Amino acid sequence: MSPNYVLAHDLGTTGNKATLYDADGQLVGSAFHGYQTDYPHTNWAEQDPEDWWTAVCRSTRRLLAETDRQSAEIACVTFSGQMMGCVPLDPQARPLRKAIIWADQRAVAQASWVEERISFADVYRTTGHRLSASYSLAKILWVRDHQPGIYRQTHKFVHAKDAIVARLTGRFVTDPSDASGMNLYDLEAGTWSPQILDAAELSPAQLPEIVPSSAVVGQVRSAAAVEVGLTAGTPVVIGGGDGACAAVGAGVVAEGTAYNYIGSSSWIALATREPIRDPDYRTFTFAHLVPQMFMPDGTMQAAGASYQWTRDQLCRQETQAADVLRLSPYDLMNAQADQSPPGANGLLYLPYLMGERSPHWNPQARGAFVGLTIRHTRADLIRAVLEGVAMNLRTILDALRAQGADVAAIRLIGGGARSRLWNQIMADIYGLPVERLAILEEATSMGAALAGGVGVGLYPEFSMATAMNPVAAVIEPDPTAQSVYQALIPLFRETYDALAPVYGRLAEVSP
Repeated sequence: MSPNYVLAHDLGTTGNKATLYDADGQLVGSAFHGYQTDYPHTNWAEQDPEDWWTAVCRSTRRLLAETDRQSAEIACVTFSGQMMGCVPLDPQARPLRKAIIWADQRAVAQASWVEERISFADVYRTTGHRLSASYSLAKILWVRDHQPGIYRQTHKFVHAKDAIVARLTGRFVTDPSDASGMNLYDLEAGTWSPQILDAAELSPAQLPEIVPSSAVVGQVRSAAAVEVGLTAGTPVVIGGGDGACAAVGAGVVAEGTAYNYIGSSSWIALATREPIRDPDYRTFTFAHLVPQMFMPDGTMQAAGASYQWTRDQLCRQETQAADVLRLSPYDLMNAQADQSPPGANGLLYLPYLMGERSPHWNPQARGAFVGLTIRHTRADLIRAVLEGVAMNLRTILDALRAQGADVAAIRLIGGGARSRLWNQIMADIYGLPVERLAILEEATSMGAALAGGVGVGLYPEFSMATAMNPVAAVIEPDPTAQSVYQALIPLFRETYDALAPVYGRLAEVSP
């Protein structure tokens, strides 16, 4: 029985998805096991790493059973994982507290303390990221300030996938893509930054070793094998952070390619040979899974979340009708929106329901419909939401292009990419062809699987991604709609600028 399957785990925010790929790169099956996020205080978000381990064990066993595969057929196990967290592990790879995950914003004071010791500009230039409570550095310092006992006991501070790999193999390692989400990684040197470590009074010995994403970092140990349902000695490949894995799964592995993930949040990311550093700090850059490549990126908060809010608050009729017709309510909402012309009859939607990251980095930003008149219909409201999300993403795209990024087309992945209408709106607003891929929601695990397959020699190279996930449809911009949006995009941006002073005052009245 030859080992010719790759088992890839994607440790996301809501749960772990285990996927199995064969030697030809074809998806054989998947299994999901969910877990909870705890919100003990405002701006806190934590998860129990023991829940991650349980999810990996149960999803592995279920996937093998459902696909009728034996553990001896697994050529390697590899990982994608949520980024920018803080998981303190003891020398036996056991968690010392719950993980502080990417969404946690408690460490604002710690980020400010670091900025007193090294400039914001220097951190951005070195790491490709703004100095922020979002990243691992500030979260580590919060543990040091508030839980010194746990801090002293910590052997290594790692991310989600790295914690599972340590438990499987006994090795404490990470890859460049995840390392670059810590506010501690020198993008171009490929090492932990001595200057930032010195400023933060941290030691590199507290951090995992950095290895390539396709590195075989060890084998499944006997004790772990019994729990997880794998054969002892199965090779373990480290994989990468979820955003970088999604880039590979989207086939964005060569200079000049770009993708747009459309889920609850949304981002546009590129593959480049050099980091992109925006003088206005609107975008950021991760290391890519592909060696010597980078992934410049801009992420907005409420993309699919805006459409979900629209469904829940404005589209009860569509939701009820969808239940009767056994359709998705979004299909009926899209049909409504298609009755409204490009530009939604002059109605703008600002998609800032959860503050905003790129391009504004304003946690106090709020959503708005602007231009509403008595003649506007629900169809206009629905369409305006789709257009407002795309206009915000266009602003991110323009920030990347302003620094020299050459983008000829954008690949689409994520659940939001299912909407043909939204595909067309994006093409018209971006002024570029958009390419909807065949596999939309498994792209992240596919990227991890590629890292694993390359690592054990089952797959030849990362460029295999374009064959594993081909383009299913190309949507070209419509010139007539483009002309409408060319007039509205500047107004969209000016509307944010005009309302920005109001957001802060609103936050004082209603935090």
